[in-house]
Amino acid sequence: QVQLVESGGGLVQAGGSLRLSCAASRSIFSIYAMGWYRQAPGKQRELVATMSTGGSTNYADSVKGRFTISRDNAKNTVYLQMNSLKTEDTAVYYCNARRQIGSRIDYWGQGTQVTVSS
Repeated sequence: QVQLVESGGGLVQAGGSLRLSCAASRSIFSIYAMGWYRQAPGKQRELVATMSTGGSTNYADSVKGRFTISRDNAKNTVYLQMNSLKTEDTAVYYCNARRQIGSRIDYWGQGTQVTVSS
């Protein structure tokens, strides 16, 4: 079992920045790919950014050049640095851990609200 705890959400003006954190309950980055997803009201959950076990990253087109996913192996924590925020980035952001070896297993955090005001 893996627990994921997100933090760092809040209210920010358009053009501002926030950094989200996702702390895992144990060391998992060697066998779990990590990702950030978001869900806006009335919309489906969508992928924002992912990082493979080897450290490769992937971003949704809507956030490329503005968001950066990173991780700190010693702290079992993955981050999402969000710059140049837009009102359309408003959503609940979820951390995901997806097992890459053996059976596919997904773990999700509880979500953290990000609200970008104009």
